[in-house]
Amino acid sequence: MGTGVRPGGKARVSSVVGLSLLEVIRALDLPTEVLAAEDPTQTMPRRLGLSEVVDQQIRLFKEQVRKRERITDQRAQDLFHLVLRRPDSEEAFLHAGELLIGDLRPPRGLRRLSREKALFAASRRQMRRRIKTLFGRSIGGFAHGPFTMEAKGHFLLDLDPGGDACALVTGLAQAVLSQNFRRSVEVHHTSCEARKQDLCRWVVSEPE
Repeated sequence: MGTGVRPGGKARVSSVVGLSLLEVIRALDLPTEVLAAEDPTQTMPRRLGLSEVVDQQIRLFKEQVRKRERITDQRAQDLFHLVLRRPDSEEAFLHAGELLIGDLRPPRGLRRLSREKALFAASRRQMRRRIKTLFGRSIGGFAHGPFTMEAKGHFLLDLDPGGDACALVTGLAQAVLSQNFRRSVEVHHTSCEARKQDLCRWVVSEPE
């Protein structure tokens, strides 16, 4: 597992992470089902995304993003716990990860004969850089294969010991690869340290 979240501490996490999480839970909570059929014990945590408190926090985070401010690990953990109260927390983290691609653009000038190999290499570089930009530190590295990311004792386990937050990496990886290959690309979290496996591993389902 990770090294633990210290109260206060250095502000290392980009405020865009908090903004993405809050915007996703608000989007997921837009009414689509028949309210009379709801089970309040399940839907009340989901409806949190429509509250005025969340709207205020979104406005605050938008201002922090504009100023390029960062938040502490403790603040990030508080936001993660807000998401973890939901029955659809893993889905929320996945969608937030997709938003975290930000303004990354597909690489240009690749040779046709090695285009797929070059796209995977570019995607790996973009993932490393984007994770460092977002969280102020790395999450593991890449193993053998086109796109196999592995991490052990990474800090997301401190923010969520249950492992749902690992879907942030899944979503970000899918967004990066799908943009670069210009088609939908799936990434699977095939192993999770939080769920009693040796390490976390994310593996691409290679485009045809």
